[in-house]
Amino acid sequence: MELSASLVASKAREYREREPLYAVEAEQLETLPAAFAAGEYGRRDAVWVVRWYYRRFLGDYPDDERRAAEDRFRNNDFDAVRDAIAEAVGAGDATEAVDALTRLEAVDVPVAAAFCMFLDPDEYVVVGPREWAVLREADELERPYPDPPSASGYERYLERCRALTDRFDCDCWTLYRALWRLAD
Repeated sequence: MELSASLVASKAREYREREPLYAVEAEQLETLPAAFAAGEYGRRDAVWVVRWYYRRFLGDYPDDERRAAEDRFRNNDFDAVRDAIAEAVGAGDATEAVDALTRLEAVDVPVAAAFCMFLDPDEYVVVGPREWAVLREADELERPYPDPPSASGYERYLERCRALTDRFDCDCWTLYRALWRLAD
């Protein structure tokens, strides 16, 4: 498969038309970045990001594992969650942001990348096996999805995604939507 600007734009539109979570994702992308940056959010907002990461698979992710991760995240002290998010907001790069977030229970690199996307959707793209596989199939990544990915692996993935957004003159959210649909 060869990625192109027209393919990315087409698949991103298709995502908007077909994915059942699109409306709530778009709404959260409008409100959460400012709320996280200002520290004006509640526990449910932070939990929503964790829930979204797993539930976007629409049942393809094992329910017991998803519920366990959500429960473990809820067990984090909320002040610790707020501190990690504040540190991630002020981080100088993706590795620092991921490192801050992965200190929380139930936050691995993919969930941290989801937080990053909702902290700053202009700079970050969530990572997972679907998105990675599309980039690998398009010869944009050399290695198979590392399960689990490391912070440095996410950094390499993110660099590739940012290069693609520059090449295709699109934003990270558009690229994410296209990658998700291309995985089908």
